[in-house]
Amino acid sequence: MENKKVIILGSSRSSGNTAKSIAAISEKYNIEVIDLNNYTFSYYDYESKNLDDDFLPLIISIIEKYDTLIFATPVYWYNMSGIMKVFFDRFSDLIRVEKETGRKLKGKNMSVISNSHSDSIDKTFYIPFQKSADYLGMNYIGGIHLNADKLKIEDKIILDFI
Repeated sequence: MENKKVIILGSSRSSGNTAKSIAAISEKYNIEVIDLNNYTFSYYDYESKNLDDDFLPLIISIIEKYDTLIFATPVYWYNMSGIMKVFFDRFSDLIRVEKETGRKLKGKNMSVISNSHSDSIDKTFYIPFQKSADYLGMNYIGGIHLNADKLKIEDKIILDFI
């Protein structure tokens, strides 16, 4: 069975450094990219007033089509981007409201591509991704950090974690 992969891009700029890095990886490894900026969804709401936004149709589509979810984010103030954080917060809908959909994440793979103007980042950056994967029953494969100023995709060991 083929392991279908998707890169989920969460950046404030659809044409920024992270997007450029992801475009090169997508082309080289033939991986589809979903840009979160192309969707309208809001923060997690305990009253579930936002269930008619784009989050549920998007995550359902992702779960149905892909086995490996690769989250790509620039590093903003030592964390994932705001749009990526909101997307992750909405996983709560899959635990409280759409439980059957949430259960379908179990056994899927998760990895992370981070991007900044540094050669490396503190490994604690990846903890929210690791803990989320663990909680959802996903296999956390790992993360890789790219320096936007020195990006050479062929020099990175991408396939080890995607």
